[in-house]
Amino acid sequence: MITQTMLTSNLKRDFISCSTGKFLVLLMIGGLAYLMLTNTSSGHSDSNGHAKGVIFKEGGIKEGDKSIMDGGNRFRRFWRKPPRLPPRLSPDEKGSNNSFIHDPVKLNADSKWIARQQSVKKAFIHAWSGYKKYAMGFDELMPLSHRGVDGLGGLGATIVDALDTAMIMGADEVVTEAGSWIETHLSHRIKEKGQVNLFETTIRVLGGLLSAYHLSGGEQGMNSTHMGPKSIVYLETAKQLADLLLSAFTSSPTPIPFSDVVLRDHSAHPAPDGQSSTSEVSTLQLEFNYLSTVSGDPKYGMEAMKVLEHLKTLPKVEGLVPIYISPHSGEFSGENIRLGSRGDSYYEYLIKVWLQQGAERDGNFKYLYDMYEEATKGIRHLLVQKSIPKGLVFVGELPSGSKGAFSPKMDHLVCFLPGTLALGATKGITKEKAMKDNLLTFEDLENLKLAEDLAKTCFEMYSVTSTGLAPEIAYFHTEDYFEQGLDGGNKSSEYMNDIIIKYADRHNLLRPETVESLFVLYRITENLKYVLKVLQALHCFLIQSSLSV
Repeated sequence: MITQTMLTSNLKRDFISCSTGKFLVLLMIGGLAYLMLTNTSSGHSDSNGHAKGVIFKEGGIKEGDKSIMDGGNRFRRFWRKPPRLPPRLSPDEKGSNNSFIHDPVKLNADSKWIARQQSVKKAFIHAWSGYKKYAMGFDELMPLSHRGVDGLGGLGATIVDALDTAMIMGADEVVTEAGSWIETHLSHRIKEKGQVNLFETTIRVLGGLLSAYHLSGGEQGMNSTHMGPKSIVYLETAKQLADLLLSAFTSSPTPIPFSDVVLRDHSAHPAPDGQSSTSEVSTLQLEFNYLSTVSGDPKYGMEAMKVLEHLKTLPKVEGLVPIYISPHSGEFSGENIRLGSRGDSYYEYLIKVWLQQGAERDGNFKYLYDMYEEATKGIRHLLVQKSIPKGLVFVGELPSGSKGAFSPKMDHLVCFLPGTLALGATKGITKEKAMKDNLLTFEDLENLKLAEDLAKTCFEMYSVTSTGLAPEIAYFHTEDYFEQGLDGGNKSSEYMNDIIIKYADRHNLLRPETVESLFVLYRITENLKYVLKVLQALHCFLIQSSLSV
């Protein structure tokens, strides 16, 4: 969860500035867009209908279906069966910048698409070059002052988080530079650094290391076809980091981990207010599970899964949960229910961890799908409304719980939901195959329709502004709420009177949620419009990037 900043009076400066995490997210957005313009596999599913090629989480786990052996009887009992592993690129795909344009019938692999693909790669190289010149080794680059800062614990977060994108793009020079830095410096930094946030470090640094291990062929015991160190370097560094992060779990008196870890002391402690974010404690499982699988050591996955097993037992409101939870009592704190900050990825990881663990409707992990299914019903019943006058579908909030007033406020973070709903509806295979095989229930179809409706709303949050950049938070015009003079500035938008943007929310953190949802929807629906919408949104990101170093 990135700290939000208030809008200053200098609008131009805000437009070209970066706050905590923006540079990292820009690199990820570039990677997603690059993937949309390339064919990462020869098809969307295998003969068994297992999904391939759906990206799960920034710097994190990607869906596949190849099983590997796990170690020990206890480990086998815990996992039931090995989780699906991400798809690997073939050597030809890794070495080519334009040899795998997606479905020539739909994308018409001509010079236009190749040029767009190369523009995305060029933007990535531009961003990396500025970072390398002014901030190499720091977590982030401050593009206006040309200096590096350590806002995420000092583990070189940009380097680790960008590495898998560079591998996918075939940016070998970046892979060499990033991989060499990791091999030379990261292990020492892990030993000596102080406080880090469990969640941020897991999704960015641990997830980045595991993605690099996977993409460099580590699971198959192959020598890396990429530049940089051998794949085992990434795995061993990931284990070193995870061993220290485990103290957040083992130091807590309940299955809910503390929020912060002091690496050099091998210790952990709660946040100053004593609370943990619900989304943060439930957004660790993909990475820790995957590390257990590839390392053969069950301790990582076992600790992380205890969190979800505990959350299963707690009372909920139609499957919806408050945004805070106490690691001391193990109980939810407060009544604030939202799918934005501190709540979002709880719902996202329910379906993704279930898919990772084999997507079985019975067995040890059935509870995850049951929790997801109950939550989607609660979302539709309690949180979904339509704006006026044009009827945009949006997801609001319940700041005082289900018995309190509804707020028509929607964070940009909520735009993870279209992709998650689509993934949950078809279980990752294409809509066409799911329909053909009669796999979709009425509720699946409802969720898929809601996914597409919400994707449109998320896109219009960009289109309604004069800059083409979505606000951090939007409000929606309803019968109970409206404020004059707070439109997005694009007078040609037909939704100008539906979307309300308060002055404090008129900043963009280059968040990836909308782009990722459009990517997943394209893979599932195979509708070209989602590629075109990504390109339109990405165009504004690239303009902002070109204004920076």
